[in-house]
This record gives sequence, C-alpha cells and structure tokens, in this order.
Amino acid sequence: MSGVVRVRLDLSYDGTAFSGWAKQAGGRRTVQGEIEDALRTVTRSATTFELTVAGRTDAGVHARGQVAHVDLPREVWAEHRAKLLKRLAGRLPKDVRVWALREAPEGFDARFSAIWRRYAYRVTDNPGGVDPLLRSHVLWHDWPLDVDAMNEAARGLLGEHDFAAYCKRREGATTIRTLQQLSLVRGDDGIITATVRADAFCHNMVRSLIGALLFVGDGHRTPDWPAKVLAAGVRDSAVHVVRPHGLTLEEVGYPADELLAARSAEARNKRTLPSAGCC
Repeated sequence: MSGVVRVRLDLSYDGTAFSGWAKQAGGRRTVQGEIEDALRTVTRSATTFELTVAGRTDAGVHARGQVAHVDLPREVWAEHRAKLLKRLAGRLPKDVRVWALREAPEGFDARFSAIWRRYAYRVTDNPGGVDPLLRSHVLWHDWPLDVDAMNEAARGLLGEHDFAAYCKRREGATTIRTLQQLSLVRGDDGIITATVRADAFCHNMVRSLIGALLFVGDGHRTPDWPAKVLAAGVRDSAVHVVRPHGLTLEEVGYPADELLAARSAEARNKRTLPSAGCC
C-alpha cells in the first residue's frame, strides 16, 4: 500500500493582493505559498507539502473554481482529515478559501487530468466608470462596445489553432490550444461577461484575446481582424494584454474517474497541428 494519499482541493481566491498562484523568490505573497504554509501549520508538519494546480493564475487574477492536489503521508491524512477543512479556514487569510478536501480517485492529477478550464472576463463601458463595489473584478473600457461585433470576431477564433499570436512564449512550451467557447453577453447591469473555455491556455492568452475583441467592439478594428492576427502567427502590437483584475477562473472540468489516468498521460504529450500538406 502506498505511503501517501492524493487529496483534491477545491478553492477560490481574490487575486487582488497576490503576486499570482505560484511561489516566488523574494517573499512575495502568493496563493500557493499561503495554502502550503497553512497546511504545514495545521498538520504540525516539519515539511511543506507542495500543491499542484489545475491552472496557474497571474498576479491580480481571481479564481472561483480552482482545483489543486497535494500528496499527504497516509498517517497525516488519517489523523487530520476530519477537521482539516475547518482548521484551514481558521488559519488561511480571508482572501483565499478551501471549500472541499477529499481523497482523489486513482489517476487524478489536478493539472494534467483536466479536459477544460473556463474563465470569465468582465468589462463595462458605462461612461461613469465601474461600480466601486466591483472595481477589483470589472475592467472599465472608456469607449462604447458593440457586443454583436465582438461575438462575430470571437467565432473566427474557435477550434484548434496555434495561438502564438495571443500568447507570451515560454521556451519549450507549445502554443497549440483548442478554444471551445468564446462568447460575450451584456447583463442587465451593463456589465459584459466574456466566457472563455479551452482545453488549456498559454500565458496571457485569455487577456490577449479579450484585448483584441475590445478593439473590435469599440470600432478600431473590423470583426475579421482577430482571426487574421491568429493566422499570421506572430504578436501584433495592436493586441493589448488587458489588465488582470477582470479575469476569474470559474471552473475546471475533468473526465470520468476511469479516464483520468489516460487523460493525464495524453496531456503530457507535446501537441502539433495536423499537416496541411505541401500545396
């Protein structure tokens, strides 16, 4: 019998005061660091149990449905499982919460087993600005936005593509992704919510896509422009990475338990696009 138990954590956080998810040198405050410190304290452990997360978020980005896993020694899990959730609630700062802790099914990996991540980006074009109570979660765009034009542009970005034009490149990492949903709705309060779902995202991808759509929505570009940028495959200086505070990770999707291990293995393979032939 294995000496560790893999535990799934479901959590949320307000990213305003965090320097992103991942631990950093120099003592910067991060979500991972806060949870790992709290976990070490409440289990009275000498070592830090490292978390693996479904999707690393940047500084200022929020999460409502983030998922992580941690491998705990079996004896630690047995001793603390009944009261661990409540003890974490008492130890964690108020801008991060763990909502559920449970033993993960065989083959589960918070990052590699995921089949999609769903984000929401919220923006308002109200000429008066953003409701002060929502200022940390909604971007103000000071031009009127045409949501129909933005949705027309969004449809040209769906599917599997190399999103290099919308990603900050990282050495050795692929920029091929399958964008499953990109749609925008204006609510009764005037706030426009963009729903963005993909199998995975590369660095700055969501915020770059939204930046391109805002340029269409305010009339600076035509609806076919974002797809042309995508096809060109290189960064366009007109595509702005919008500010992080409007972005929230809403949900992470996983396959049925019996498919978790296979999905994890598949996700570790470097992706390529199908060849289009020579002509």
